[in-house]
Amino acid sequence: MRVLKTVQAEHASLQLYAWRRNGSSAVTPRITSHYSIFPRDNDPRWEGVEMERFADEADVVIVGGGPAGLSAAIRLKQLANEQEKELRVCLVEKASQIGAHTLSGACLEPSALIELFPDWKERGAPLNTPVTEDLFSILTKKHRIPVPMLPGLPMNNHGNYIVRLGHFVRWLGEQAEELGVEIYPGYAAAEVLFHEDGSVKGIATNDVGIAKDGSPKDVFERGMELHAKVTLFGEGCHGHLAKQLYQRFNLRENCEPQTYAIGLKESLPKVTFPGGMLIGCSPGFMNVPKIKGTHTAMKSGMLAAEAIFPKVTAEDPASETTGFHIPEYEENLKKSWIWKELYSVRNIRPSFHNYFGLYGGMLYTGVFYWIFRGKEPWTLKHAGLDSAQLKPAKECLPIEYPKPDGKLSFDLLSSVALSGTNHEGDQPPHLTLKDDSVPVARNLAIYDGPEQRFCPAGVYEYVPLETGEGMRLQINAQNCVHCKTCDIKDPSQNINWVVPEGSGGPAYNGM
Repeated sequence: MRVLKTVQAEHASLQLYAWRRNGSSAVTPRITSHYSIFPRDNDPRWEGVEMERFADEADVVIVGGGPAGLSAAIRLKQLANEQEKELRVCLVEKASQIGAHTLSGACLEPSALIELFPDWKERGAPLNTPVTEDLFSILTKKHRIPVPMLPGLPMNNHGNYIVRLGHFVRWLGEQAEELGVEIYPGYAAAEVLFHEDGSVKGIATNDVGIAKDGSPKDVFERGMELHAKVTLFGEGCHGHLAKQLYQRFNLRENCEPQTYAIGLKESLPKVTFPGGMLIGCSPGFMNVPKIKGTHTAMKSGMLAAEAIFPKVTAEDPASETTGFHIPEYEENLKKSWIWKELYSVRNIRPSFHNYFGLYGGMLYTGVFYWIFRGKEPWTLKHAGLDSAQLKPAKECLPIEYPKPDGKLSFDLLSSVALSGTNHEGDQPPHLTLKDDSVPVARNLAIYDGPEQRFCPAGVYEYVPLETGEGMRLQINAQNCVHCKTCDIKDPSQNINWVVPEGSGGPAYNGM
């Protein structure tokens, strides 16, 4: 049995909890101060603070300024302009500018772009480097083994372009604004709002002016509310927002949002619910063997827009007070080339979960996909959640990595510095823990602190307690590059990634 109580220590830099487990006592520092874990209703420091938000109305609100969200916004305004309809479309993006949180040297398949803008070349889309050759190899310690690229395999890139996805997304943002889309960069969607009947009402953006200990600063600004007939949740549907929606509407039992291994029925959730839709990377439309998801994300946004438009512009709408439910989007999705493409590759990734591993998966792909094009009458299963795949440390040998040479390999913190990542220092860590005692008691004890290894930015580290007895988890939230690996990979599922103050995070600017 564990007992938690606050220990007030004068001049102490850390708040501590005393907890007892299996008859022994240990001290666990308080790490989490975010209101999503410690509600303000029970915090006397928030008494008398004005908590009313400014609220605004739109026809459609889109969360996330990535390929899917921007394509949906563009398609909605294209339809509205073609039919001379008034339609207010608002898009919020947590980055300081469109594209600042988009990192990818992508190989872009232009199929969806051609549908969205047939004249994309004349418009100056930044697709400047066509693919001229494909090389597929297996690398050993000393050799490269070439693998033949058979015609028709999903890895074939003929007709595609090498792009900086951040530049491409920024260009999409410019096209959207020209069409009349209202874009609000620097506004992080922090909460989903609901009508009394349970349908989605819209979103609330993050508050500004909260100190690291969770108390209000002298200058505190409440976030704004955006209400809409339909809210689209795309690339900006962060871990905690996705969890809100998945749990509220039971979109898929035992699902793990943001796990991009497509098996369709096994991996895709329901994408429509009262008042909202999931588009792009939020439900997961990535074609894993093709290593591409931009074209499918864009197409999903366009299909959502085409399903929404006739509903929200109808002279006699079905509802004026609650969120619209538009199942036609999911129906259109199943009739589109997205569904055909993803269904054909549904077995490739799970085929690697076999006795022969990598080579068994390659053999399966070569035989069944190349010959049958995914028409085999069975669907293979995935191995389970990413968070359940970690083995206890006692079953594994440490990996000795060579030291970075500064030429081809680089140390972690130097790479983080290149990302331009920055957060306001005096704010509650947005990497929250459901239970502050779990990292040391379970993750460190059983898995040797995997947070230190799966985070690419050095956010998590275990350091000695100030008393000299035991260890504590230190979260360097200012280093976070918003990949959300921790939320997905934590074996205890104790980490909940929430948005920091708007504009915080990396500044890739086309990297």
